[in-house]
Amino acid sequence: MNNKKQRMTSKRSPKQNRRIFGQWLFFGAILVFGVLIIRFSYIAISHHANGTNLVEATKKLYTTDQTITAKRGTIYTANGDPIAEDTSTYTIYAIMAKNQKDANGKALYVKNDSQVAKVLSKYLPISYKKALATLQDGTGKFQIEFGTAGKNISLTTKEKIEAQKVSGLHFIESEARLYPNGTFASQLVGLTNAKPVKGSESTRLTGSMGIELAFNKQLSGTDGRKTVTKSGYQGNVDTGKKVKDGENVYTTIDSKLQTILETKMSAVADQVNPKSMTATLMNAKTGAILATTQRPTFNSQTKSGLSKMWRNLLVEDTYEPGSTMKVFTMSAAIDSGNYNPNVTVPTGTYRIDNKIVPDWNTSGWGNITYAKGFALSSNVAMAHLEQTMGAKTWLKYIKRFGLRSSTNSGLANEQTGSIQFTYPIEQADTSFGQGVQVTAMQMLRGFTAVANGGKMLQPYFVSKVTNPNTNKTVFKAKPKVVGQPISAKTASQVLGHMQDVVYKSYGLGGAYKIKGYRIAAKTGTAQVSNGSTYATGDDSYLYSVVGMAPAKNPKYIMYITMKQPTLGSTTATDEMASIFKTVMQRALEEQKASESKTATIKMADLTGKSTTTAAKDAKQSGIKPVVVGKGKRIVKQSISSGTVLSSGQRVVLVTNGQMYMPDLTSWSTSEVADFASLTGLKLTTSGTGYVKAQSISAGNPIDAKESLSVTLK
Repeated sequence: MNNKKQRMTSKRSPKQNRRIFGQWLFFGAILVFGVLIIRFSYIAISHHANGTNLVEATKKLYTTDQTITAKRGTIYTANGDPIAEDTSTYTIYAIMAKNQKDANGKALYVKNDSQVAKVLSKYLPISYKKALATLQDGTGKFQIEFGTAGKNISLTTKEKIEAQKVSGLHFIESEARLYPNGTFASQLVGLTNAKPVKGSESTRLTGSMGIELAFNKQLSGTDGRKTVTKSGYQGNVDTGKKVKDGENVYTTIDSKLQTILETKMSAVADQVNPKSMTATLMNAKTGAILATTQRPTFNSQTKSGLSKMWRNLLVEDTYEPGSTMKVFTMSAAIDSGNYNPNVTVPTGTYRIDNKIVPDWNTSGWGNITYAKGFALSSNVAMAHLEQTMGAKTWLKYIKRFGLRSSTNSGLANEQTGSIQFTYPIEQADTSFGQGVQVTAMQMLRGFTAVANGGKMLQPYFVSKVTNPNTNKTVFKAKPKVVGQPISAKTASQVLGHMQDVVYKSYGLGGAYKIKGYRIAAKTGTAQVSNGSTYATGDDSYLYSVVGMAPAKNPKYIMYITMKQPTLGSTTATDEMASIFKTVMQRALEEQKASESKTATIKMADLTGKSTTTAAKDAKQSGIKPVVVGKGKRIVKQSISSGTVLSSGQRVVLVTNGQMYMPDLTSWSTSEVADFASLTGLKLTTSGTGYVKAQSISAGNPIDAKESLSVTLK
């Protein structure tokens, strides 16, 4: 059988074999083409191949999609000086390794120490001698830096250094929020954090506290998008969404007053080391906060001190106010018709429901009027007033003054406080600031009623918000009356009693007198409550003072609190008075100068000019230049360009290269503070008034971070 089959096969001709092969080839080709048609049809319909979306892949091939990040808005002082701004800052370093070259063989290392030192001393606050020594000490190292003098360098300065084309200098760029003033209303201004953007590897600055958080939506802006599509027919086609930069926020903070306040608060904190302190200066006629700070605080730029206190004590801390509460007690009694100036009450102790209300002088002062009791800060006299008014009336006024409600500041975590008001003794205790918990912002709001003819104003710290994309003001703050707890007549009488505190021989506020101005004030001392009991010991009190000036028609209110200081040989009154008098006097003097219209000189931009020309221009404009350094060019000035000045006002001009100490005799506190801020010196002051002595003699070389102490008189 097999042999027969073989014979049949062998009988096929070559022609028949070719025909059979051709048939198989034909059917195979049809099969392959069929598979290809099915495959291509699938791709054409689904637009996918091997798990890849062909439409998207083609789009990526011919399309460039770029996100344009919105610039975060700038926060300014009332003077127009930036407090917080987006910027690229640079750190300079020098490569010392001799084997470092680029792809073209060009040297990347320092070839000439002397040449590099000259460039550094010309544009940075470092002397030629120190720069050269740093370079020489770096011999044998791969690279070196130049300390604080080589950090936080602006783009302008970077470009000037690069233009010198010296070998070996390089820069590291940092995208960050810049807080140029360091410690400057830090808790109020706030901070930002870099948070990852969803679906992207990039980050975005987001407010984490203070104004940065409260106005985060306005400051953030909206990112844009640029899409470029390549087309052989139409060329490149640009589409996308326009970027909208964040809005700019202008605060009510006065640059000079804030700087002075920071300096004085630091000096007092270093002296008595309190657990906490707050100080705020407010415009009594508008409610605008002109200066505010606290201790502990932090440096916004370096974040130094942030771990000690990040909370804003102005709104987040509640405490028993003590005797400054008597301002409201006296106001309520007078306004409700329960105050009789001729009535006298016994002092020392007062028994209510078998509980004792004690005076700080438990022996008392005999029978005294309510007016004298207010000046002497008698708890017993105020308790008698509360009993005369009745608890229902007194509580009504507590609420009228806003001491049980939020100030609606807009700041995060604002507290509303609490009150113990069930029993007669608790009701009496509140009349002298015990058993009632408040915030500093609530107290300030209440004080505006006394200073402003009975009308209570909303405290605020942002004056306007502007849109940089349209150059329009999108929000403008206006003074807002939020209540009238007392009449104008009552407010005037209370101001009179507050003047007794300062000017009567028995008043406790004599330390707050300011020559040439009439002051109304009320001091306070309260035991610190831990919730159930009170702390004991010499350092267990919260001291406070509220001062208003000029007393007859106050323009300013200043409120200071100091919790549990370690006083030693000094007194809380003296320490708080040093802050109050310095800041309040400067505010009153600025107001007086403004009213007399003597401030008619506008500060010019003198940076970049030769030292000789800058000094000459300053003198010709009517201001007094103080040149710090012997360099040939001005690199910094203490007063921003455009600022309105008084004739004869000092302006500090820092030259390139080594700085030298000027004679500070007769300088004011604010001028010394400006000088220290400008040069980077660590300033400590003692006393009030004007400079009498300085720790660094005039003419001596100085460097940033060096300590300077001045005595004021």
